[in-house]
This record gives sequence, structure tokens and C-alpha cells, in this order.
Amino acid sequence: MQRIIISVVMILSLAACSSQKTQTSPMVAHRGHSNVSGGVYLEKDHNRPEPKNAQLATDKEKFIDKMVKKHGFDRQQLRDVLAQANKLDWVINLMDKQAPKSGPVTGPNGAWIRYQNKFITPSNLPKGVDFWNKYNKELQQAYKQYGVPPEIIVGIIGVETGWGRVMGKTRIIDALSTLAFYYPRRAQYFSNELEDYLIMCRDEGVDPFDLSGSFAGAMGYGQFMPSAFRNHAVDFNNDGHIDLWDPVDAIGSVANYFKAHGWQKDKKVAVKADGQAPSLETGFSTKYSVEKLNKAGLKAQSSIDGHKEVSLLSLDMGDRYQYWYGLPNFYVITRYNHSTHYAMAVWHLGLAVKDAR
Repeated sequence: MQRIIISVVMILSLAACSSQKTQTSPMVAHRGHSNVSGGVYLEKDHNRPEPKNAQLATDKEKFIDKMVKKHGFDRQQLRDVLAQANKLDWVINLMDKQAPKSGPVTGPNGAWIRYQNKFITPSNLPKGVDFWNKYNKELQQAYKQYGVPPEIIVGIIGVETGWGRVMGKTRIIDALSTLAFYYPRRAQYFSNELEDYLIMCRDEGVDPFDLSGSFAGAMGYGQFMPSAFRNHAVDFNNDGHIDLWDPVDAIGSVANYFKAHGWQKDKKVAVKADGQAPSLETGFSTKYSVEKLNKAGLKAQSSIDGHKEVSLLSLDMGDRYQYWYGLPNFYVITRYNHSTHYAMAVWHLGLAVKDAR
């Protein structure tokens, strides 16, 4: 998913209490019916339309035009819904803080160690073990059906939400409408996400005011954005509904997401390399021939599954850089969040939980 989604959630998830009561999914608690003519299901306390002559901003009216023409939404109901959505200034401020920043590289300072230590801790691993043990049958089924091993799914859900302990408390319609209409830098992206969110709510018969997630609109155990829901979420428990607040549907949906992005079953993720190559560019999107890396002084510590080209990854260990050869499955993890640190943390956390079992 997007880098903006994870930074706040990953910090909060570690601070959450270890005990978690079983909670009813909000999609179950607030589901009505999906046969509302031309609109979304609204519970009574949210069905309070503004005066019909209320003026909306031009960009909102354009959005409504698109939803009416493209998806058959009822114009007045959608105007009423958007009129009741709240603008969240703190979301805009937080989004600005997540904007990419670049600066001079001053040498190793332990960045990877600090990042990894947010997730792989003695107190966190037992929670991952509990999740794995509770849903082992479903994790194995996902591996059989989609080819994605349990440790990757467990790693994703662990990094994203601490295995469901922190899934966000921001009303999704407020977050998405704020960013779609008041955040020009990424307005088009979030307008598309708002479109997908409203379609999701209509199709699932859920009141759009009753679902909460991250400040950027990410949802459920795996923190899917609405577009990811529409494209990759699956009804893995076969109850007739897709519900990312249900851990079983979340497991299947994460696995399906990875398969759709090219996950290779039973293939390696990355391989550690011996040597140093400070002059070479690194990152999950780089591409080098193995021959070139050998000439630069690097050598893989084990088989790289016959690949002739790899990405070159570097991890800041504080006193040095540790180099890895990134293989296609590592790149697939970065499709969830475009960050070398993120992908490595997902993989390492999943492996750590596997070892702890």
C-alpha cells in the first residue's frame, strides 16, 4: 500500500495493550442492505439531509456528477452525505508531515536497527504467535490457494495493525473527503479512493459513516485502501460478504493481493551478500546483473534461485551497511508499501514469529 498509511499506525500498534477483547466487525454491526436504489445504505441517525439548496464546492459537485453518471448514485443523497462529512485539518497537517523528504547521506546511523526494533520485540512476538496459532488453518489454506506463506501474511498484518489491535479510529469518510477536496497535492488519488469507498459501502450495504480506519482511509486488519478492497479483497470465510475487519477475510485478501502482484510460491525473498559497495545506488527498484555486483566486490551468501539480475538493498546497521540481493518476491512486498525498510520488516517479523512458535 502507500507509505503514508503505515507510519502512524506502526507506532501506535506497539503501544496498544496486549489484551484484546473479541469485537464485532463494524461491517457486521452496521450492515443494512445493499439494494438501496441509486445510493448507499444509511442508518437513521445519519440520514439527516441538509437543505436541498445547500451549496457544495465545485470539486464536490464534479465528484457527484461522476458518481451519478458513472455509477448511478442518487445525486441528492450523495450531496447530503458529502455535506455531513467533516473536514479534518489535523489529517492535512499529518499528511504534510508524511511527504517525502530527502537530505544528504551522512553515513550509517543505525536507521534499520531502530526501525526493526519497533516490531521485533520480546513482548510483540507472542502476540504474533497467538494470531498464527488461532488462524493456522486459514493461513495454510491461503498458502495452498494463493502460494503466499503464512509468515508473509502474519508479517504484513503484524506490521500494519499489530494483528488487529490498532486499526485506526478516524472515520473513513471524513479522512477521504478531507484529502479528496482539501489536499490538492494528492486530491486525485484520494478522490478515486473516496469513489471506491462509496461503491464498497453500497455493494456491502454498510453505512459509510460507521467505518473507521487510518488517517489516510486505510481499513481493517491489513489496512487496505478502498481501491485495494475493490481489486483484491476476497470473501475467504465464504459468508457472502467481504469484510476486512474479519481476520479470515483479511488473511485471504492479503494473500490474493500478493498473488496478483506476482508472488512466486516457494521462492526466496532476499539473500544477504558479503562485501561492501558504497558507490552503488541501492533500493528495491534498482536492478543489477549478478556479474556487475561480483565485480563490485559483493557475493551472495547462498543461492539466489538462478536469477541473473537482482536489486541491491542496504540496511544501516549503525557501524556499517549490510547488503542484500533483493529477489522478485521482495519487490512484491514493496507493492504493499514502497519502502525497503517496510518490506524487510514484514519479512523478518514473519520469520521471527515462525521461529517463536
